[in-house]
Order: sequence, then C-alpha cells, then structure tokens
Amino acid sequence: MSPLGLPDEVCKIAVLRANGLGDLVFALPSLVALRARYPGAEIVLLGREWMRDFLAGRPGPIDRVEPVPAVPGLGLLDSDSYSIDETARLEHFFAAMRREQYDVAVQIHGGGSHSNPFLQRLGARYTVGLKAADAPPLDRWVPHTYFQHEVMRYLEVVALLGATTSEIEPRIDVVPSDVDESLRVVPHDVKAMAVLHPGATDPRRRWPVERFAAVGDALARAGARVGVSGIRTEWQLVQGGVEAMEEPAVDLSGRLSVNGLCGLLSRSSVVVSNDSGPLHLAAAVGARTTGIYWCGNFINGGPLTRTRHRTAISWCLECPACGANNLSVRCAHASSFVADVSIDEVQTAALELIAVSCQHGVQRSRQGRR
Repeated sequence: MSPLGLPDEVCKIAVLRANGLGDLVFALPSLVALRARYPGAEIVLLGREWMRDFLAGRPGPIDRVEPVPAVPGLGLLDSDSYSIDETARLEHFFAAMRREQYDVAVQIHGGGSHSNPFLQRLGARYTVGLKAADAPPLDRWVPHTYFQHEVMRYLEVVALLGATTSEIEPRIDVVPSDVDESLRVVPHDVKAMAVLHPGATDPRRRWPVERFAAVGDALARAGARVGVSGIRTEWQLVQGGVEAMEEPAVDLSGRLSVNGLCGLLSRSSVVVSNDSGPLHLAAAVGARTTGIYWCGNFINGGPLTRTRHRTAISWCLECPACGANNLSVRCAHASSFVADVSIDEVQTAALELIAVSCQHGVQRSRQGRR
C-alpha cells in the first residue's frame, strides 16, 4: 500500500455521480484532477443513462459511463415504488460491478446515508467519499456539510487520493455534432443569440416567467435573437414566456437533446436562467451568463468568477406562503424564493454581457480580415 493507504497500483476507478445535469457539471473539475493523478487508469462514471449518450466520444476525463439502475435513496426512485424486478436488476448490476474489480470507488453523489452502502457493494479495494452525520464511513472520507461550494466539495474528496488541479471552473468541450443539432433547430443568424431558461426542477428556484419575458424583450430590442429553452415537460412554462414577450422569440421546449442544447449555448452571446442545469452547462461551454439564485443555492453553486458571469441573488429566507425560515429546514410549500429579484437587475446584467459579447465578435471579425 502507498503512504496514503491506497493500493500500490490503481488501474480502474469508479465514481458515483448519478444526479442531474448541473450536478455532473460541478463534478467535472474533480474528475479532471483524478485523470491528472492517474493518467493510465480507467475512470468509470456510475451515472444516468443520458450521461452515456452525452459523454460518448466527447473529450474529457471519463472513459465510459455505466448507468445506475433505479435505487431508493439515490434520487432515482421512491422506496415505496421499488419492485421485485428492480431488486433483481440491482443485484445483477452489483454482480457486474464486482467483476470489474475496481481498485478505488469514489462517492461524490451526496451525504452518503444511501450512497455509501451502495459504494461498499461495488467490491472496490478502497473507498473514499463524503460522509454526513448519519452515513456509514468509507475507508477515507470528507465530512458532508450543506454550505460548501459543490466544486470545492468534490475536489476535497479526490484530494484524499492525492488528486489536485488548478482547473476549478467546470469546462465541457463542444463537439461538431452538438453544433450541427442546434443549427437544425436554430439556424445561423447575423444577430447575437440570447437564450432564456425559465425552468428549474425545484419551483422555489423559478423567477416569474413574465419577468423573463421583459428581459427577453429588452435583449431583442438590443438586436438579439431570443430563444426560450426548456425540457419537454416545461413546454407550458416556455410557451408562457414566448407569449408574454412583445418581441418575437423561438420556442425551444423539447426540441434539443442535451447535446444539441450544449451546441446552442456555445453559440449564445448571453444566457439568462434560473439556477438550473442549463445555466451551469452554459458556463461550462463558454457562454456568458446571468443567473438568478436563492442565497443558499448561490453559496453552493454560484459562479466562481465574474468576467463572463453575473448573478442576481434573492436573500429571502421566509417562505412566502407560511413564513417559515427555510435556511436550515425546508417547509412543504413550493412558492418562489427568488420572486423578489428585480427585472432591472437582471436586465442590466444581461444587456451588459451581450454588449461585451458583440464587441468581442466585432474584434474577432476584424482580426480575421487581416
């Protein structure tokens, strides 16, 4: 064993991160650090099915993705709906994972109450990860506390393996097929592209859609082509935003895969979004962003720099419905906690960023003609 207590030779590493789009983005710097520390090892992401399609053939630190079956407690399934067939699939998955003979298994999925027992069933020689107060310990672990930036949280975990990096801002390489898909939905235009994303998995993170519309109108009047994005189930929200605008906008709901969205965001001059996966993806592919955050979420997932990113933060702590302070305990209501963010604040930031983007575009054009 090495001085760190690791196996002398690390040939295969499993990383558990089976969450959403933004969660994957936050984990990328830690995966880059693992790759730098173990350049010859195979890094296998235990994730979601869509991650396999998204990452296949894409440059990056991950060699392959193994989709995790539905598991109670890992955010993939409610325990009440677990069936005999799903239990059998899970047992088959663990048997396959044990045959992989992982040298190291890394848990950066959550606090560990469910994910640490999951990790221990993989049969890896060595386990590291996060540990909340109610979670069983791994061979080495970092305490999981709520208020810590997600990027730094996972970098702290892989540092237990001697993995470090100076690349702390998540980055995703855009491939030609991403752009090709986006062009089929939104053809090239001489106008700057502005994307609005009014959705969010948690309704408490949603800024009112009519305010997105007001910002969209301002961007359109500044010369931008505006698109309103959302997944298929958010079509009513997206349609509401488009209809509330006085200027024309493109309804993008359900029309792009994650890959195509990646391509479109990389072509955008500014992205205005709630705290959501598309916002973090936009930052990772190099877009300028204006993000709308609740203060607690900003601590955990706000952008680390301000050259390309602006933030509008709500400091509302009491639920608008019941008055309960939600800083440490969440009430049952779904009222927006970011509705107090003003249109002017978001609009000013977005217009500033699109102006800078357009100026840079002019400079690149002039350089290209020389």
